Amino acid sequence: MDTKEEKAKLRLARKGLNIFYYGKGKGKTTAAMGVAARALGAGMNVYILQFVKARRPKDGQKLAPGEWPLSSEILFFEEATKYLPEDFGKIETDQLGLGFVGILGDRKERSVHIEQAKKGLEEAKKLIASDKYDVIVLDELVSALELNLISEGDILDILNSKPKHLHLVYTGHDPFAGILEASDLASEINMVKHPYYKGILAQKGIDF
Repeated sequence: MDTKEEKAKLRLARKGLNIFYYGKGKGKTTAAMGVAARALGAGMNVYILQFVKARRPKDGQKLAPGEWPLSSEILFFEEATKYLPEDFGKIETDQLGLGFVGILGDRKERSVHIEQAKKGLEEAKKLIASDKYDVIVLDELVSALELNLISEGDILDILNSKPKHLHLVYTGHDPFAGILEASDLASEINMVKHPYYKGILAQKGIDF
Protein backbone atom coordinates (compact mmCIF):
# COMPACT_ATOMS: atom_id res chain seq x y z
CA MET A 1 0.00 0.00 0.00
CA ASP A 2 1.07 3.62 -0.53
CA THR A 3 2.51 5.62 2.36
CA LYS A 4 0.47 8.47 3.87
CA GLU A 5 2.60 11.00 2.00
CA GLU A 6 2.09 9.21 -1.31
CA LYS A 7 -1.65 8.97 -0.69
CA ALA A 8 -1.81 12.70 0.01
CA LYS A 9 0.00 13.52 -3.24
CA LEU A 10 -2.20 11.17 -5.25
CA ARG A 11 -5.30 12.63 -3.65
CA LEU A 12 -4.45 16.21 -4.61
CA ALA A 13 -3.57 15.15 -8.16
CA ARG A 14 -6.78 13.16 -8.62
CA LYS A 15 -9.59 14.24 -10.91
CA GLY A 16 -12.67 13.96 -8.71
CA LEU A 17 -15.75 12.81 -10.61
CA ASN A 18 -19.41 13.72 -10.38
CA ILE A 19 -21.16 10.35 -10.75
CA PHE A 20 -24.90 10.12 -11.38
CA TYR A 21 -26.90 6.87 -11.28
CA TYR A 22 -30.47 7.43 -12.42
CA GLY A 23 -33.47 5.72 -14.01
CA LYS A 24 -36.65 3.84 -13.21
CA GLY A 25 -34.93 0.49 -12.66
CA LYS A 26 -33.72 -1.03 -9.40
CA GLY A 27 -30.00 -0.80 -8.71
CA LYS A 28 -29.08 2.88 -8.38
CA THR A 29 -28.31 2.78 -4.68
CA THR A 30 -26.77 -0.66 -5.14
CA ALA A 31 -24.34 0.82 -7.70
CA ALA A 32 -23.52 3.74 -5.41
CA MET A 33 -22.83 1.38 -2.50
CA GLY A 34 -20.58 -0.67 -4.76
CA VAL A 35 -18.52 2.46 -5.47
CA ALA A 36 -18.32 3.08 -1.71
CA ALA A 37 -17.06 -0.46 -1.05
CA ARG A 38 -14.52 -0.25 -3.88
CA ALA A 39 -13.21 3.10 -2.67
CA LEU A 40 -12.94 1.76 0.87
CA GLY A 41 -10.81 -1.12 -0.39
CA ALA A 42 -8.58 1.37 -2.21
CA GLY A 43 -7.80 3.16 1.04
CA MET A 44 -10.22 6.05 0.51
CA ASN A 45 -12.37 7.62 3.21
CA VAL A 46 -16.07 7.55 2.37
CA TYR A 47 -19.19 9.22 3.70
CA ILE A 48 -22.69 8.05 2.75
CA LEU A 49 -25.41 10.64 3.35
CA GLN A 50 -28.92 9.51 2.50
CA PHE A 51 -31.75 11.86 1.60
CA VAL A 52 -35.43 10.77 1.87
CA LYS A 53 -34.43 7.53 3.63
CA ALA A 54 -34.85 7.66 7.40
CA ARG A 55 -32.61 6.67 10.29
CA ARG A 56 -33.32 3.45 12.13
CA PRO A 57 -35.57 3.92 15.16
CA LYS A 58 -34.04 4.28 18.59
CA ASP A 59 -34.23 1.30 20.93
CA GLY A 60 -37.83 0.58 21.85
CA GLN A 61 -39.27 2.65 19.00
CA LYS A 62 -40.81 1.50 15.72
CA LEU A 63 -40.64 2.83 12.20
CA ALA A 64 -43.12 5.67 11.65
CA PRO A 65 -45.73 5.28 8.89
CA GLY A 66 -44.09 5.79 5.50
CA GLU A 67 -40.57 4.96 6.70
CA TRP A 68 -38.72 1.84 5.62
CA PRO A 69 -35.95 -0.20 7.27
CA LEU A 70 -32.34 0.90 7.08
CA SER A 71 -30.62 -1.00 4.27
CA SER A 72 -28.44 -3.90 5.37
CA GLU A 73 -25.32 -2.58 3.60
CA ILE A 74 -25.41 0.48 5.86
CA LEU A 75 -25.49 -1.75 8.92
CA PHE A 76 -22.58 -3.73 7.48
CA PHE A 77 -20.48 -0.65 6.67
CA GLU A 78 -21.05 0.82 10.13
CA GLU A 79 -19.90 -2.38 11.84
CA ALA A 80 -17.12 -3.44 9.47
CA THR A 81 -15.28 -0.12 9.49
CA LYS A 82 -14.47 -0.62 13.17
CA TYR A 83 -12.22 -3.56 12.32
CA LEU A 84 -10.56 -2.49 9.08
CA PRO A 85 -6.74 -2.22 9.08
CA GLU A 86 -5.09 1.16 8.49
CA ASP A 87 -4.40 0.36 4.82
CA PHE A 88 -8.13 0.53 4.15
CA GLY A 89 -10.22 3.68 4.27
CA LYS A 90 -12.90 4.51 6.78
CA ILE A 91 -16.60 4.88 6.11
CA GLU A 92 -19.31 6.86 7.91
CA THR A 93 -23.03 7.07 7.23
CA ASP A 94 -26.09 9.11 8.14
CA GLN A 95 -29.70 9.45 7.04
CA LEU A 96 -31.46 12.82 7.03
CA GLY A 97 -34.72 11.89 5.34
CA LEU A 98 -38.01 10.86 6.88
CA GLY A 99 -39.17 8.17 4.46
CA PHE A 100 -41.77 8.25 1.70
CA VAL A 101 -43.38 11.61 1.03
CA GLY A 102 -47.16 11.60 0.95
CA ILE A 103 -47.52 7.91 0.03
CA LEU A 104 -47.47 4.45 1.61
CA GLY A 105 -48.77 5.61 4.95
CA ASP A 106 -46.72 8.79 5.34
CA ARG A 107 -48.61 11.25 7.56
CA LYS A 108 -45.89 13.85 8.12
CA GLU A 109 -46.47 17.44 7.08
CA ARG A 110 -44.78 18.26 3.80
CA SER A 111 -42.97 21.16 5.49
CA VAL A 112 -41.27 18.64 7.77
CA HIS A 113 -39.90 16.71 4.78
CA ILE A 114 -38.70 19.96 3.20
CA GLU A 115 -36.93 20.97 6.41
CA GLN A 116 -35.15 17.60 6.57
CA ALA A 117 -34.03 17.86 2.94
CA LYS A 118 -32.62 21.32 3.61
CA LYS A 119 -30.74 19.91 6.60
CA GLY A 120 -29.35 17.27 4.27
CA LEU A 121 -28.07 19.93 1.91
CA GLU A 122 -26.38 21.82 4.72
CA GLU A 123 -24.81 18.63 6.02
CA ALA A 124 -23.55 17.75 2.53
CA LYS A 125 -21.89 21.17 2.26
CA LYS A 126 -20.21 20.69 5.64
CA LEU A 127 -18.92 17.26 4.66
CA ILE A 128 -17.51 18.60 1.41
CA ALA A 129 -15.91 21.60 3.13
CA SER A 130 -14.33 19.38 5.80
CA ASP A 131 -11.96 17.87 3.20
CA LYS A 132 -11.93 14.66 5.26
CA TYR A 133 -13.39 12.39 2.58
CA ASP A 134 -12.34 11.09 -0.82
CA VAL A 135 -15.80 9.90 -1.83
CA ILE A 136 -19.16 11.25 -0.68
CA VAL A 137 -22.31 9.40 -1.66
CA LEU A 138 -25.47 11.54 -1.66
CA ASP A 139 -28.02 8.78 -2.01
CA GLU A 140 -31.50 9.90 -3.17
CA LEU A 141 -30.27 13.49 -3.60
CA VAL A 142 -32.02 13.81 -6.95
CA SER A 143 -35.09 12.02 -5.56
CA ALA A 144 -35.44 14.91 -3.11
CA LEU A 145 -35.56 17.24 -6.12
CA GLU A 146 -38.18 15.05 -7.82
CA LEU A 147 -40.32 15.37 -4.69
CA ASN A 148 -39.93 19.18 -4.80
CA LEU A 149 -38.18 19.23 -1.44
CA ILE A 150 -35.14 21.03 -2.89
CA SER A 151 -34.34 22.77 -6.19
CA GLU A 152 -32.08 21.80 -9.07
CA GLY A 153 -30.06 24.91 -8.26
CA ASP A 154 -29.42 23.54 -4.76
CA ILE A 155 -27.89 20.42 -6.28
CA LEU A 156 -25.89 22.27 -8.92
CA ASP A 157 -24.38 24.49 -6.21
CA ILE A 158 -22.98 21.36 -4.58
CA LEU A 159 -21.79 19.70 -7.80
CA ASN A 160 -20.07 22.81 -9.11
CA SER A 161 -18.37 23.87 -5.88
CA LYS A 162 -16.71 20.67 -4.66
CA PRO A 163 -12.89 20.32 -4.44
CA LYS A 164 -11.40 19.00 -7.67
CA HIS A 165 -10.08 15.83 -5.99
CA LEU A 166 -13.41 14.78 -4.41
CA HIS A 167 -15.63 12.12 -5.97
CA LEU A 168 -19.38 12.76 -5.54
CA VAL A 169 -21.92 10.00 -6.19
CA TYR A 170 -25.65 10.76 -6.30
CA THR A 171 -28.82 8.95 -7.27
CA GLY A 172 -32.37 9.58 -8.42
CA HIS A 173 -34.90 8.68 -11.09
CA ASP A 174 -35.05 11.60 -13.50
CA PRO A 175 -32.25 12.97 -15.74
CA PHE A 176 -32.52 16.70 -15.10
CA ALA A 177 -30.63 18.48 -17.88
CA GLY A 178 -28.48 20.67 -15.63
CA ILE A 179 -27.47 17.76 -13.42
CA LEU A 180 -26.57 15.62 -16.43
CA GLU A 181 -24.44 18.47 -17.78
CA ALA A 182 -22.61 18.79 -14.45
CA SER A 183 -21.96 15.03 -14.24
CA ASP A 184 -18.76 13.41 -15.49
CA LEU A 185 -20.29 9.94 -15.42
CA ALA A 186 -24.00 9.24 -15.81
CA SER A 187 -25.44 5.74 -16.01
CA GLU A 188 -29.12 5.05 -16.65
CA ILE A 189 -30.69 2.00 -15.04
CA ASN A 190 -33.80 0.99 -16.95
CA MET A 191 -36.55 -1.21 -15.56
CA VAL A 192 -37.15 -4.25 -17.75
CA LYS A 193 -38.95 -6.31 -15.10
CA HIS A 194 -39.62 -5.78 -11.40
CA PRO A 195 -41.10 -8.33 -8.94
CA TYR A 196 -43.24 -5.60 -7.33
CA TYR A 197 -45.56 -5.74 -10.33
CA LYS A 198 -46.12 -9.43 -9.63
CA GLY A 199 -47.13 -8.59 -6.07
CA ILE A 200 -43.73 -9.56 -4.62
CA LEU A 201 -42.69 -7.12 -1.91
CA ALA A 202 -39.16 -5.96 -1.13
CA GLN A 203 -36.84 -8.76 -0.04
CA LYS A 204 -34.39 -8.33 2.82
CA GLY A 205 -30.82 -8.76 1.65
CA ILE A 206 -31.78 -7.92 -1.93
CA ASP A 207 -33.79 -4.72 -1.71
CA PHE A 208 -32.78 -3.51 1.75
